[in-house]
Amino acid sequence: MAVIFTKGCNFRCGYCHNPTLVLPELLNQSPDIGEEEIFKFLKMRKYWLDGVVVTVGEPTIHNDLSSFLCKIKDAGFPVKLDTNGSYSKVLEEVIKNGLVDFVAMDIKTIFDPEKYKAVTGTAADNIIERVRHSLNILRDSQVAYQLWTTVYPEYHSTEIISTLTEMFEKENYALQEFRAGDIINSYK
Repeated sequence: MAVIFTKGCNFRCGYCHNPTLVLPELLNQSPDIGEEEIFKFLKMRKYWLDGVVVTVGEPTIHNDLSSFLCKIKDAGFPVKLDTNGSYSKVLEEVIKNGLVDFVAMDIKTIFDPEKYKAVTGTAADNIIERVRHSLNILRDSQVAYQLWTTVYPEYHSTEIISTLTEMFEKENYALQEFRAGDIINSYK
C-alpha cells in the first residue's frame, strides 16, 4: 500500500500526530511532492502495490481531489480515502464517481456541538450535520468503509466511549489508541 499525505486540515484536534501537515505555520517543514513524482513512484511499483491511501490532513478540503483520485484510478490502483467527514459534498462526489474503493472516517466524538468543538478546535457551522451527512452517504453507498475514534483521555470519558461504541456497534467501528509523540497540543 502506498500512502499519500495531503497538507492542510480544517480541524485542530489537539492529539493530531501530524502537526507539520495540519498547522499552517509548520506546513513548509514537509516538502511538497509533485504529481509527476507521485505517479512515477506508483508506476515503478505497479505490481508491488495493492492500492493507494490518500490521508491526513483532510484530503476533502482540496479542490483538485476528484481529479487526483481519478488519475490514481486510471493508473490501475484501488483507492482508500481517510476523512473527518466534514466535507460531505466532496465525499458524495468521489463515491458517486467511483473514485474510492474504501473510506475510513474519523468520528471525533459523540454528536454534541460542544464536544465536537472541544476535540476539533473549530465551531464551524453545521459541522455535526455535515459529519452525519457523510455517515449517511457511506451507509447508503456500496463502498466499503470503517469508522474509528482516536481515544484521547482529555476528550473521551468512559461514558463517551461507551456511547460511541453503542452508536456504531452494528458497523465496522474501531477505537484507536492515542499515540504519544509530536502532537498539535505540543505547539500551543
